[in-house]
Amino acid sequence: MPANAQLPRPDFSVFPRYERLTELLRGYCAARPEIFSLSSIGKSHEGRDIWCVTVTNSATGAHIDKPAFWIDGNIHAAELSAANACLYYINHLATHYGTDPKITHLLDTRTFYIVPRLNPDGAELALADKPRHIRSSTRPYPFDEPTVEGLTIEDVDGDGRMLSMRIEDPNGTYKKHPEHPRLLVPRQPDDLPPPLGGPYYRLVPEGTIAGYDGINFSVNKDKEGLDLNRNFPASWRQEFEQWGAGPYPTSEPEVRAMVQFVVDHPNIGAGMSFHTHSGVILRPMGTESDKDMIPEDLWAFQKFSEVGAQTTGYPAISIYEEFRYHPKEVITGTQDWIYEHLGSLFWVVEIWSPNKEAGIEGYKWIDWFRDHPVEDDIKLLQWSDRDCGGKAFVDWYAFDHPQLGKVEIGGWDKMNFWRNPPPHLREREAARFPAWLTYIGLALPKLEVFKTEAERLGPDTWRVRFAVSNAGYLPSYISKRALARKVVRGCVFEIDTPAGATLVQGKAREIAAHLEGYAQKMTQHAFLPNREVTGDRVSVEWIVRGTAGQTVKLLARADRAGAVRAEVTLA
Repeated sequence: MPANAQLPRPDFSVFPRYERLTELLRGYCAARPEIFSLSSIGKSHEGRDIWCVTVTNSATGAHIDKPAFWIDGNIHAAELSAANACLYYINHLATHYGTDPKITHLLDTRTFYIVPRLNPDGAELALADKPRHIRSSTRPYPFDEPTVEGLTIEDVDGDGRMLSMRIEDPNGTYKKHPEHPRLLVPRQPDDLPPPLGGPYYRLVPEGTIAGYDGINFSVNKDKEGLDLNRNFPASWRQEFEQWGAGPYPTSEPEVRAMVQFVVDHPNIGAGMSFHTHSGVILRPMGTESDKDMIPEDLWAFQKFSEVGAQTTGYPAISIYEEFRYHPKEVITGTQDWIYEHLGSLFWVVEIWSPNKEAGIEGYKWIDWFRDHPVEDDIKLLQWSDRDCGGKAFVDWYAFDHPQLGKVEIGGWDKMNFWRNPPPHLREREAARFPAWLTYIGLALPKLEVFKTEAERLGPDTWRVRFAVSNAGYLPSYISKRALARKVVRGCVFEIDTPAGATLVQGKAREIAAHLEGYAQKMTQHAFLPNREVTGDRVSVEWIVRGTAGQTVKLLARADRAGAVRAEVTLA
């Protein structure tokens, strides 16, 4: 790093707004231009640039000629910790390149494409002075009409938080916990009605009500009804089957920008998308059980996921097997498109688990939100008081609501303590991931020159031989799914003869076999030996007629293992 370079100093306890995030990314590129460059992969719905940081040592080759790892965050508006996790890894690479042998080798030989905030519009809305927490894009969908009735969730008292409102009602669903009266717990079938029992409460999100007749109201869906993670091409389904999927696959500019970028960069062999929350690593498939997956791919996912679990402290699970919102429904998104369509390895990380932080163990990820023991709520309340200064759970306070009259506002601050970690824990959560990201990056296939030679066959004729090898752990095709989908070619060889020389035998461009990596196929104790002893090498021969001393240029490239160049002299 230049002696006068000044790396940015991000405060990871704070979620940067768009201008600050842009400033930070430009700062890294200015401080370490040898490894960072910044580009926009497209514009958001509101016209903001979607920034991508390309990370590699430019002196050792172009980014497109190296195997690559895609990382994105913050596709969902209020999942702001995802952007910080990306930013933290950028900072980790910036501060460790040149001093840490693994990071130095990683960036000398591989490329990272990091998009910290795929959905800048939604994040800006979540970070506004008067925030709103929508799912994804700010584009109105499916209709752009003003609200005429119902409750719109918003910060009704202007304190910068969106909490809950409790309204005393004899038919309410909740009651006060007898030992922890701040805490509302579900009313049971044998609870007596007032005045024999109670008081009871209706619990609704903080917000204002349009068209209230004094009797009935419901909570409105957000006018911005898109879920960008449902807009990807793989297993795309219409609204009646998959909420928020948009009118057609890649209809939304943010998703279209990502899809186009990934397609334009066939060197991407693995990827990761950061979300919140649950404190869990999710692996494919979203639509298939483990027993229906290609076994070799499942084994690879399980191996890398287990390393992720060990290094991050987050358990690793199958989306289909353990993380469905409903047992009769499946979830699709980025992970299905990148693995199912393209055959690249991909994970979704759900950052942060308040449950685990409060000491709740053995809970089921999605089922817990449907039902859980009251003891869990008590542990969470105690965690708020003990570790968060009482800010995670806000004590109820009186408020004169414009439509409902006297209510109380309070409860869980979901934005700052549930969907995201509290400020004092945000850096700790982001720091879980660099070791695992580096591990996967170093496992990517890497094409290298194994041998070049020109054997003289006659006065003006030579046999030119070019052999390459895969120095990476993973095969050049990455997954069996990629082979089945026919989205990757074998190693492509090209020869460029100088003026006056001719190619007598062989083609100017030859497509040879795929290259295996050095990953163990079976243990030393297996019944049968591994027969692919040199499956990591492949070669091509040409017959060239020319003049002694001439130089022949050679190129070999594999979509996901990079490209290498060599020259051989006819001598």
